[in-house]
Amino acid sequence: MNKTIRRASVFALLLVLALLVRATWVQFYDGKALADDNNNRRNPIETYSRPLGNIIVAGNSITGSARTKGGDLAYKRTYTDGELYAPVTGYASQAYAPTQLEGIYKDLLNGTDSRLKTVLDTVTGKRADPGNVLTTIDPAVQKAAYEALGGNKGGAVAIDPKTGRILAVVSTPTYDPSQLTDANTAGPAWQRLVADKDKPLTNRALRQPLPPGSTFKLVVAAAALENGLYENVDQHTRSPDPYPLPGTSRQLVNENRSAPCADASIRVALQFSCNNVFGKMAVDLGQDKVRAMAEKFGFDDQKQDVPVRAYTSVYPSDMDKAQTALSGIGQFDVTATPLQMAMVSAAIANDGKLVSPHMVSRITDSGGSVLGDYDDSADTRQIMDSRTAGLLRSAMETVVKDGTGTNALIDGVTVGGKTGTAQHGENNSKTPYAWFTSYGKSGSTGKEVAVAVMVEQSDAARSEVSGNGLAAPVAKAMMRAALK
Repeated sequence: MNKTIRRASVFALLLVLALLVRATWVQFYDGKALADDNNNRRNPIETYSRPLGNIIVAGNSITGSARTKGGDLAYKRTYTDGELYAPVTGYASQAYAPTQLEGIYKDLLNGTDSRLKTVLDTVTGKRADPGNVLTTIDPAVQKAAYEALGGNKGGAVAIDPKTGRILAVVSTPTYDPSQLTDANTAGPAWQRLVADKDKPLTNRALRQPLPPGSTFKLVVAAAALENGLYENVDQHTRSPDPYPLPGTSRQLVNENRSAPCADASIRVALQFSCNNVFGKMAVDLGQDKVRAMAEKFGFDDQKQDVPVRAYTSVYPSDMDKAQTALSGIGQFDVTATPLQMAMVSAAIANDGKLVSPHMVSRITDSGGSVLGDYDDSADTRQIMDSRTAGLLRSAMETVVKDGTGTNALIDGVTVGGKTGTAQHGENNSKTPYAWFTSYGKSGSTGKEVAVAVMVEQSDAARSEVSGNGLAAPVAKAMMRAALK
């Protein structure tokens, strides 16, 4: 063989080896990335080649699958009472990435979760039968909140204080996830939803933190009692009315100018929602002690997963004394979700113990075998002394019996609550946010529930916007449904 042929042969051999190396690299190293690529049409074809697993509420499936009439995607997702449960399920779409529980458990619901595979499935590469997600949602509480919020823009959450089970997650206005499931019609529906000024895709219960207003006074009161600033809720405070904001020429005044707020006790200050008392209390404690208490309740938690990740509720840092005073009444840069404020009432109701909230009880395979039990694994933390919690319950019950929260009264139920009306816009130029957080305990069954309601916008006149007027009736409906 002459030199030219030999060189050509070696070069050809090197080309073949390079091709084999590249093919091996693509198949074994890049294969997963290519398989998971969003532009890989095989993924949705495989996902929707058969029915998905289901999301279950109180033993009944609120999701399903239906045959499509054409194309290469054999099935599409369907929803029962889609608008009611959209803040829980989210959507599974042929065109868009899944959200909420549909997104978190997509592998379980489409059968690709490794926990579903048998030994034979692993050997053969066969896709397993899909699993199911069992929620903690109580349909009666969910429906009560949805109907009570009505045409208002807002969010509501209900929690069982003893177990951390989330009984309701409601956001209004809502949307029907069925609009987004079919690739042929999802695009126009998506554009309409995104363009809607009321933002129906926003989960206001979990993912829209807003100033909590006077409901935050419960956190400040807890900090004052835990740090020994006051011995009990009936001890007079040292609180001038109005309270001069430190370092400024401004004064912190009360909405009800005739309320007995000068030097009022914690009980009276909660009963009449006295700004002067809690503004000064926050300054006397200092922002670090208030923040420490807020963080025990869950504020500033960057990973508040239920299992949907809730947006972080914030107690701000680096404030001057005037800003600290405003933070004491849930203003300045304090923000909270309805979930967070429900957690505050839940911990107070549960003798100072906060059980991690969760809206999935179990996940199972297609045969019902449990793959994960989240009721049993719920974390419990003692965030305040049981005595402190008892004192706060006593004061919150006064709020409902004789104070600003009378619209939450329920016959045969012990109810404690706190109203809030948070300023909105520069110089409070926009309609305020109406808040109410509470707990209820049935005198006959002993059942308990903690709730929080936020009404972001309503048709009520600005002068009629209040936590008692707009949010407390929603909380009452939820508590009544939960304690039946």
